[in-house]
Amino acid sequence: MAQGAAGKGAVAIRAAGRLPPLGLWVSASRGWLAAELAQEAGQRRLFPWLAVSFGGGILAYFALTDGEPALWAAPIAAALCLALTPLLGARPAGLALVLALAAALLGFGAAAWRVARVSGPILARTSIAPLTGLIEALDEREEGARLIVRLASFGSLPPEARPLRVRVTYRTQQALKPGDFIVAKARLLPPPEPARPGGYDFGRDAFFRGIGAVGSLLGPIEVRPAPEPVPPALRLSAAIDGARNALTRRITDANGGQAGAVAAALVTGKRGLIAPETNDVLRAAGIYHVVSISGLHMVLAAGVVFWLVRSALALVPHLALLWPIKKIAAGFAMTGVTAYCAFSGWDVAAERALIMTLIMLGAILVDRPALSMRNLALAAVVALAREPEALLGPSFQMSFGAVAGLIACARFIDGRLLRLAGDGLAGRAVGLASAAVLGTLLTTLVAQIATAPFATFHFQTIQPFGLVGNALTLPLVSLIVMPAAVLGILAYPFALDQPVWWLMGQAVRGMLAISGWIGGFGQSTIVVPAFGVGALALLALGLLVAVLPVSRLRRIAIVPVALGLIAAAAPERHDIFIDREGRGAAVRGGGGRLVALGRPSSFVLEQWLKADGDARRASEAGEGASCDRLGCTLRAFDGRQVALARDKRALPEDCARADILITPHSAPAGCAAGLIIDRAALARSGAVAIRLNASGPVVSGAREAARSLPWRPLASRPAQPSPAAQRQRPEEVASEETDAAPEPGAESLQ
Repeated sequence: MAQGAAGKGAVAIRAAGRLPPLGLWVSASRGWLAAELAQEAGQRRLFPWLAVSFGGGILAYFALTDGEPALWAAPIAAALCLALTPLLGARPAGLALVLALAAALLGFGAAAWRVARVSGPILARTSIAPLTGLIEALDEREEGARLIVRLASFGSLPPEARPLRVRVTYRTQQALKPGDFIVAKARLLPPPEPARPGGYDFGRDAFFRGIGAVGSLLGPIEVRPAPEPVPPALRLSAAIDGARNALTRRITDANGGQAGAVAAALVTGKRGLIAPETNDVLRAAGIYHVVSISGLHMVLAAGVVFWLVRSALALVPHLALLWPIKKIAAGFAMTGVTAYCAFSGWDVAAERALIMTLIMLGAILVDRPALSMRNLALAAVVALAREPEALLGPSFQMSFGAVAGLIACARFIDGRLLRLAGDGLAGRAVGLASAAVLGTLLTTLVAQIATAPFATFHFQTIQPFGLVGNALTLPLVSLIVMPAAVLGILAYPFALDQPVWWLMGQAVRGMLAISGWIGGFGQSTIVVPAFGVGALALLALGLLVAVLPVSRLRRIAIVPVALGLIAAAAPERHDIFIDREGRGAAVRGGGGRLVALGRPSSFVLEQWLKADGDARRASEAGEGASCDRLGCTLRAFDGRQVALARDKRALPEDCARADILITPHSAPAGCAAGLIIDRAALARSGAVAIRLNASGPVVSGAREAARSLPWRPLASRPAQPSPAAQRQRPEEVASEETDAAPEPGAESLQ
């Protein structure tokens, strides 16, 4: 009936031969919308939108709350909404809205509960003091290692102010292992805040991992017996991490060089031995996602176990005829992939991929389609209920975006549709090969389109040759690397794994060779200016509307996508960036590019350059400023004089002549500079970004002045470091900033 109404409305419009009255347009639109929604409901495609509503509630919590909401409020409100549903059976639109509101309230409540559960002390100021604690995890690196330590004591900090965990680095080659109780001198500082407004917030991620400080160990490290019995769960996790490190060394030794480091990362998830140059090459080829234990690894590991078990059972005719060998294989695959996730360290991305994989395999056990949008929505709800903060990060966004795009386009990239018909064995072989190649290309293309908004927003880079890189390397990963990884792990307890790791290393060498070849292309990595959250929201909405419906409602996606592209193509670029301590800045000079002032860390400076769409290295951004040992000055592109006073002795002169004054000290009373960013201003705002408009400078801070965030409460913002802690070498600052960088696992195919 709804379709008939829509058709009558369209006929009336055509018959009029002129612009119809507004009422006729509205009537026709309502009829069309009712028909499409009826089709969605008939095919049970409204359920995935409950997952979207659940995520919307999580976003509302993180974007709008100020303080700590009552934990009972959201669940009770959701229960009241659900109590109304029996009364709305005859009103499907009202029922859908009430269910969506209930899902949003449950998402809000999940976020509030998660924050309350993980909340713990955060170090308030930079300090140097003796540290004791148990090593929970250890990642070996090219020089030294990075440790996660569960603190037992730190100086004179009382238990209520002592972080639960800290992340520290050390550069000596002293033999340490997970489970060791250590005593050492440490320099700890609060988890770093964003390097710019809207940038990556390491402090937020650290908060949800129970990490309340970062830093480094100084001097010798003493290993002692633990003063108290170690909880069994902690002993188990430390033992697993130790086993991961042992297997990492074994795989690395079997191959040597970067091939060994990458091969080990593919199996154990330990990426510390991969050189920065190798990471750059993998990113340029668009295949860095391969070394991040997540969706691709889980699916391939489950697929290998599923195929091996099902093939073995199929060899026995009695079992193949009488037993449900497909379900048995799915059960073994679920067990195997869970064990693999546990061994790989239960990384956040791996956990979400495990949830998705288990739900897909569980669908086989209950005779449901394994790959469906409903299963994906259920996996998203389960993953977000466990870790609501994941919605804010690139890993979740890219993983589920890619899979949603692949499910929506499954019928177009199905190998059976792409297979070319052929006669004889050779013809069939050519058909299978062509289907595999075309399927890989189309799969990669769909995944890259679906993940492009999120990857560009978080990393400000585009890899135009990623399609080529994935098409050439994924066959090696799928056919050699991952099967070898499964066989190697099975052979490892018998000490028969060395030939398997060698074979895997040869395939990895081929993968690195292909990546190096692609990385040598001109413009293999394009840096684009950072765009705002509004543009990302529009693009994400467009993706949802494009992939979730099965009806012609998909066509509406072009509206938010077009608006999002317009907004992303014209971002508001800042002209001045200032680090959170006021010791370094970058100013847009007369040439239109950013020029470094002072001594910002190389990591922070490169973050500023990338946000501006500038592909230069930090070492290339220092030309053009006039600097001496007291400070720096530079005339900005609009003629304003910008001064960075590193020494108090420069303040009188800079106050008299500068339009914009930046200093880590307190500006003197009566300073005549038009805009002053000093110690007090930075304590309120954190890192600062400024746009130089004709009407005056527009200042933005990394901290939201009016809101108290769980990982950065207003009452406990970090104080200035003590004089002893300030005496730090520039290379140590750069190291700590780099350690706080996000793992750029651009999981474009997860």
